[in-house]
Amino acid sequence: MNSAESLPPPDAFQVGASAWHPLRPDLVELLRRATHTAIRPIYYGSNHTFLVTVEAGDAGESYAVYKPSRGEYPLYDFSPGSLYRREIGTYLVSELLGWELVPATVETSGRYGIGSLQLFVEAYSSGEVAVAELRRVALLDLVVNNADRKGEHCLLGEGGKLWTIDHGLTFHQQPKLRTVLWHFSSDPITAQDLEALQSLRDELRNPRRREAGDLRRLISTVEWRALVLRVERLVSSERFPDPRYKAVPYRW
Repeated sequence: MNSAESLPPPDAFQVGASAWHPLRPDLVELLRRATHTAIRPIYYGSNHTFLVTVEAGDAGESYAVYKPSRGEYPLYDFSPGSLYRREIGTYLVSELLGWELVPATVETSGRYGIGSLQLFVEAYSSGEVAVAELRRVALLDLVVNNADRKGEHCLLGEGGKLWTIDHGLTFHQQPKLRTVLWHFSSDPITAQDLEALQSLRDELRNPRRREAGDLRRLISTVEWRALVLRVERLVSSERFPDPRYKAVPYRW
């Protein structure tokens, strides 16, 4: 592995011709077999996070975000070393829903051991976001019980595509929802989104897709049961919940 100094400066964007497109269909396989050729720490987060350059033969190279298990800060309510698995699990739920809200995320073994590896997505500072996409982010957070949805975790990508990151605090069996996206409380869920939730419910009840099987292995039995129950309640109510107490992350 090369030194961190071999990476371009932090404010340099990837060259478009070399960065892997976040919607290319073979991304998961590329990330799984990619070699980490350079690494640099990403500061200001609660846990140790690294920007890595990954290379996969004829596919060239791209940036990815590496979060090792051993770099996770201990929490009283989440099992030690499990946050990286929750990052991967949220990506799998997004894929099962068919919403493509989370950049491709896989398990990896990097310089600091086992962890998650997520494709780095270029973000733009301004632009318009479709309300339908925000609704789906809010629904995704309800499904995975996201305890840390901040505004900066929503990225505006190329062509106005919305991406969401930082999903380590998810899948807890107790209600933990803490988000800036309370705008849709009590609103009806659209027919299209409800259909996706129904499909997810059926898949969780009888896992057949690879993503569902992988997800089942990433979280505990009690967390799996709580996940199924959350989806069933959303499908049954056909509405966004409106809890009396609305928790908002501290950086709002």
